[in-house]
Amino acid sequence: MKMNDTRQIDAAPEVVWAALLDAEVLKSAVPGCESLTGSPEEGFEAVVVQKVGPVKARFTGVVTLTDIVEGESLTLSGEGKGGAAGFARGAAQVKLEPAEGGTLLHYDVEAKVGGKLAQLGSRIIDGFARKMADDFFARFQAAVEGPEESAGEEAAAEEAGSGEKKGWFKRVLGKE
Repeated sequence: MKMNDTRQIDAAPEVVWAALLDAEVLKSAVPGCESLTGSPEEGFEAVVVQKVGPVKARFTGVVTLTDIVEGESLTLSGEGKGGAAGFARGAAQVKLEPAEGGTLLHYDVEAKVGGKLAQLGSRIIDGFARKMADDFFARFQAAVEGPEESAGEEAAAEEAGSGEKKGWFKRVLGKE
């Protein structure tokens, strides 16, 4: 299955680039990710729990960054094994382009599955893969730029102790 899309991210290209290389940002962006450890140079090890149709599985696997053109593009590739459920493999070619008000993030994704997952049928798998890609990049965008809410709402959320706030990465870098 193949898909592509573009997202406008309200952050400078260097902030978006740094986020693509950050394990904590990637972990927060992957739906169902329980752990992600490693580095961009060595690759990451991940544990992800997902339910696809009637099949729920814990996938363990690796994520690697290749074809890196500093500050411009890279390929995120992942492969996971879910025991009896089968395997999932995919890659996203990501390109950054400076744009008015931030960065345009272009992505081309290709995903493959095997085992019991493949027996679910292409309609279920294609829908799931599209949702995973959309969710990943929406969560990535939220981690970088944060939600559109007023300072008062943000302060109230902080006081309530609602946990990790969205947009934390841009604030850490001091690039708001």
